Amino acid sequence: MTGFARTAAGGVGCIRRSRQVVNSIVTAIPDPSTAALAGRDLECRALGDLVDALRSGRSEVRVLQGEAGIGKTALLRYLREYAANCTVLSAVGVESDMDLAFAGLQQLCAPVLHHRAGLSQPQRDALEQAFGLSSFGIAPDRFLVGLAVLGLLAAAAADRPVLCVVDDVQWLDQVSAQTLFFVARRLQAESVGLVFALRSPIDGTAGLPTLIVGGLDDRDARSLLESAFPGRLDAAVVDRIVAESRGNPLALLESPKYVDAFDAPAGTQRVPVSAGVEQHYRQLINDLPVETRMFLHVAAAEPVGDPALLTRALAHLGLEISAMAPAQDAELIHVDTRVQFHHPLARSVAYRSASLEQRRAAHGALAAVTDPLVDPDRRAWHRALAVASVDEDVALDLEQSADRARQRGGTASAAAFLTRAVELTPDPAQRSVRALAAAEAHREIASFDTARHLLATAERGPLSGLQRARLGQLRTRLEFAGARASGDAETLAEAVTQFTAVARQLEALDAELAVEAYLEALCAAMYVGRSAPTLIADVAASARAALTTSEPRTPIELLTRALAERFAIGAAEAMPAMRRALEAIKESARAGGAGWFWRGFPIAHESLIHETWDDGWQEVASYAVRSATGSGALALVPAALSSRAGAHVELGELASASSLIAEANDLSIAINYTPLKYHRMVVAAWQGDESEVTRLATAAIESGRTRGEGRVAGLAHYATAVVNNGLGRYAVALGAARTALEYDDFGFRSGLLVEAVEAAVRADDRVFAQQVLGHLQERARAAGTPRALGALARSRALLSDGRQAEALYLESITHFEATNQLIHLARARLVYGEWLRRNAPATIAREPLRIAHQAFVQMGSAAFAERARRELQAAGQKIRKQPTSAGEELSPQEHQIAELAGQGLTNQEIAGQLFISAHTVEWHLRKVFTKLGIRSRRDLRRRLG
Repeated sequence: MTGFARTAAGGVGCIRRSRQVVNSIVTAIPDPSTAALAGRDLECRALGDLVDALRSGRSEVRVLQGEAGIGKTALLRYLREYAANCTVLSAVGVESDMDLAFAGLQQLCAPVLHHRAGLSQPQRDALEQAFGLSSFGIAPDRFLVGLAVLGLLAAAAADRPVLCVVDDVQWLDQVSAQTLFFVARRLQAESVGLVFALRSPIDGTAGLPTLIVGGLDDRDARSLLESAFPGRLDAAVVDRIVAESRGNPLALLESPKYVDAFDAPAGTQRVPVSAGVEQHYRQLINDLPVETRMFLHVAAAEPVGDPALLTRALAHLGLEISAMAPAQDAELIHVDTRVQFHHPLARSVAYRSASLEQRRAAHGALAAVTDPLVDPDRRAWHRALAVASVDEDVALDLEQSADRARQRGGTASAAAFLTRAVELTPDPAQRSVRALAAAEAHREIASFDTARHLLATAERGPLSGLQRARLGQLRTRLEFAGARASGDAETLAEAVTQFTAVARQLEALDAELAVEAYLEALCAAMYVGRSAPTLIADVAASARAALTTSEPRTPIELLTRALAERFAIGAAEAMPAMRRALEAIKESARAGGAGWFWRGFPIAHESLIHETWDDGWQEVASYAVRSATGSGALALVPAALSSRAGAHVELGELASASSLIAEANDLSIAINYTPLKYHRMVVAAWQGDESEVTRLATAAIESGRTRGEGRVAGLAHYATAVVNNGLGRYAVALGAARTALEYDDFGFRSGLLVEAVEAAVRADDRVFAQQVLGHLQERARAAGTPRALGALARSRALLSDGRQAEALYLESITHFEATNQLIHLARARLVYGEWLRRNAPATIAREPLRIAHQAFVQMGSAAFAERARRELQAAGQKIRKQPTSAGEELSPQEHQIAELAGQGLTNQEIAGQLFISAHTVEWHLRKVFTKLGIRSRRDLRRRLG
């Protein structure tokens, strides 16, 4: 003990000067009420404005971005002090904790968890399961967790503003980071602030308000140096330090270690002023006693900051508590109710400066003292980092932790556990099985490169025939995803062929997987579309031949058979199979058992609805959103929201569709996905936004050409036809429709036929109109639904004369009145009114035109509304141009909230549908009531009715 005391005393003597440096940069924070940080007036003012906004009832988000040592942590300390009258919640990302799901989020929310009692039961259950406070055996709904966190913060803010400060976000576990970015994009009126600090942009930060923290200017750099070392540096030395540090405060303050070198005689080798910010801490730690360095290695490896756990780990290593003292004296670490490093870099360097043996010893000690019942996953992770070679017992522990991580919605954590389990598995066969499972997990989180490496590992070991087929299927999925991302047209088409080959291989091994593989091949071929026009027929022929051996029973079998029939024998002949498949899917969705259909094949169910002219898009799209959010499959949610937007278009709710598109766009940015363009183009077309349609369509056509994804190009031509028919530019609409009809795009070809008939008739190309009508008639009569018959009657009427035309127009209106297709009903009334104005007294034409005009105005369909207005004016009825959409002063989100409230949903239910807090719903409704001059939800229902 005496020897250790002498060593410790010597260590303290060596670091006394460096202690002053650390104290200057990290802890010498001025009183925010009197002064900001030196040289940081702009940044401190921005952070002060953020806190003032919270105090005034608004929510704010800010990302502090800058290199290591630039002063982000000092700014966060300043921010905490400035927000002294707020509830301040803090979390720090830790490298060794990156693979534990929800670890960072739990750290942040722990002080306000008592507010969970006020959450809805589903949100409370999801939150408790995510934080390991309870277990229900299934993965928690990730979006319910996000809403629960939003609800916690809003509840805490009811007492006083809440400020959440998250440092070193780049080391936060992925699930926590995604959840916090989700929350950040939904803060509006909760008096909650979220401030993230990180070194460089990461997935999810795009679009968030960012404050770049750069270096100090020369004047402030000199001032900092002179205040830290008054009178000790001559002008030449100061000039060199300022020049080489590039304004990095921590680099500036490393200079005391090199003062003697600057004063060395001429010809003597000089030490550089800044060998890197991390080198500063590395030297500081190296100057400590051996026992103290080991203490820091253990503390850096233990992210919870539990002093009792740390004490037990030291005891396990045979170290005394006094080993902490020199590190505390050096202001590297602080120990009271929690163990905290004074700067995140100090923790990072303390961990990285340890040798491999020291790191293993630290993790081994932590594993030994971690309760396997209370925290089995952290114990398993410490064990995994402690072993020096393969160890089946530890690998099995990790595999079990991966299962628990999946149940908590932590796919990224499961991937990390399984990857380490692969490395520790001694048996080649078992290693291959685990590598395949790990690769599948990494594909789910879009970690494609790691998934490919794991597949190579799996392939080297002995695999069964079924496992090899699964491996081939997964590799093809990776190639297809990679080709779509990179724009590799050749690989995209080749992947479709590979999907088919895998399906054939699976036929003799696993019939269910074979069906799924064929469905995957068909869906992939649909995306390729006109870029490889013969591809879909080849896939369909193979799938049809494979599926004729037995009668399909399950929804996925029915869907696969229906698609194969559609592409092999045509739309009309395949109509019975398609209707049977759609009914099975809808029934399965109502029973809550159709999660598969959206997770893997979002293109199939939506297209099937259009092919069968069904009215069920709203029902299926709403289930798609619930399914995607319930499974925590972030990558699928934007597509689900966009699909629901498409359903709202048919209902004539274009404001709601726009809001959903914006929501999908925000979520795509948050998860670093390219925002979807399919439904954005269609919504813009029905809104009559010609410039937006032109911009999106031009980009889509070029993208489809270069990337080999022909479907998006076909949809671009369809959107162009719709918007130009609305604008009355029929020749342009006809040209777009002709181009689109060169290929049989599954799903929207029937709509194209309808647009083509109208454009051709108006452009006086009746021969082409008759040809198109023949194809439309075949499809519509095979479907036989009111929607199909209404579209057919309208198109036939355009090519008819006299009483027959009028009868067909009225028949079309009657059919559409029996559907939820309000936008097509208005369109039928418009063309009927146009016909009446030319073939009957003008006064008779006014009524259908007036009803159509009013409907289009309320819907927000500007081009068709203007077309109806011009016809009314020509019919002798003066009518001024009106702003489109009901509640014309309402924003898209206010309109969407108003509609849901008018349907009788509670604030909590609206919040759940729109992924915002109930407090924000209430705030928006107050604005809606004021703008519309109403006082109750009953008034709202009447006003929007």
